[in-house]
Amino acid sequence: QVQLVESGGGLVQPGGSLRLSCAASGIIFRHYSMGWYRQAPGKQRELVARITSGGFTNYADSVKGRFTISRDNANDTVYLQMNSLKPEDTFVYYCNANPGGYGGSWRLYWGQGTQVTVSS
Repeated sequence: QVQLVESGGGLVQPGGSLRLSCAASGIIFRHYSMGWYRQAPGKQRELVARITSGGFTNYADSVKGRFTISRDNANDTVYLQMNSLKPEDTFVYYCNANPGGYGGSWRLYWGQGTQVTVSS
């Protein structure tokens, strides 16, 4: 059974920082690309940041220079360090695991989401 469990969301003032964590189980983590997405009510889910199994990263233009994605393969965990937060970063943030065809699988997995609210 695959589980992605996010933590670290909350309420923060503009300019503040948060660190999201996503602990994975039930997958061979080191072979998966991991990503963070975010979604507002009634809107499409959008990519925030992604890190491949080889450690390559890419970011949405809106978060470049402020957010950093990283992974710890020893502990099957992916992180999103969010600095200089803005009110427009207020979303539910979701963790994603993508095997990219590893083992013949293209199935995506999602966490339950964690709310991030940036407000004074």
